[in-house]
Amino acid sequence: MAEAEVGDDVYGEDPTVRRLEEKVATLYGKEAALYFPSGTMANQVAIRAHTEPGDEVILEAMGHSYFYESGAMAALSGVQARPLNGTFGILDPEDVRRAVNLPNDHFARSRLVIVENTSNRGGGTIYGLERLGAIADVAAAHGLILHVDGARLMNAAVALGTSPASLVARAASATLCLSKGLGAPVGSVLAGSRAFIDRAHRFRKMFGGGMRQVGILAAAGLYALDHNVDRLAEDHAHQRALAEGLARISGLWLEPERYPTNMCYAQVRRPGKTAPSVVQELKAAGVLANATSATDIRFVTHLDVSRADVEDALLRVRRVMEAS
Repeated sequence: MAEAEVGDDVYGEDPTVRRLEEKVATLYGKEAALYFPSGTMANQVAIRAHTEPGDEVILEAMGHSYFYESGAMAALSGVQARPLNGTFGILDPEDVRRAVNLPNDHFARSRLVIVENTSNRGGGTIYGLERLGAIADVAAAHGLILHVDGARLMNAAVALGTSPASLVARAASATLCLSKGLGAPVGSVLAGSRAFIDRAHRFRKMFGGGMRQVGILAAAGLYALDHNVDRLAEDHAHQRALAEGLARISGLWLEPERYPTNMCYAQVRRPGKTAPSVVQELKAAGVLANATSATDIRFVTHLDVSRADVEDALLRVRRVMEAS
């Protein structure tokens, strides 16, 4: 990062950013790509570039673009969401088909379908090739655009043993988050056709995402893609050991087989205890986790967590739950 060659990225003059964008475009099999400071901005620019005010976006009810992005699609793009209940975060193609509005002036125009791969709230669950293909078929049959929120798409590719390009082949656009499991400190990339990325570039500037000598951050993204992809399988193995260990702790409940990648959700089943209160006790004991509801705690493995760390964390969680 310290040695990165930099330039003004607003003018497309940062050579390190350009290398990163070209790398992601090639990785995804797309014509072009654009670097963003966050996955949220990349998703929201994609929504704005694909839609017009008054359009409707179909997505899973716990999908990141709907659940975790501060109502941005309504505020920034003037579109409304059609949230559908999936199965552990994964949409059913037939539910998508039924959600498409008929052409009628009384209805919002169904315009965009978004899938999140892997699903955060689903527990790192994966859209496989068959499910993606079926959703893409529905979108194509009804003239809809498909966008893939690829926050953890590399986890999905590694878990499935397939290429990233195969998981976004039928999408008009897709993001790739460089932080999270890949370990870069900042940044996401949006990929698509050249015309789409040209349009997205304007909205990135409008949304406040124009950056200057940002090659120092893009260099971390290049390193992550060169060094931290294959090792995601280690995170998945560590997560499975963690989930199996948590399932054996009294006062917690989960089904380890539900979680195929790098995260799991444990439900607190101890009278008088809530997930937020347990998370605070875990923090005091040196284990960081995230309460996602009154009862659910999310645990995530990543490149800074070893198998020894998993075993140590399980001992600490057990002590906290026993003390409860």
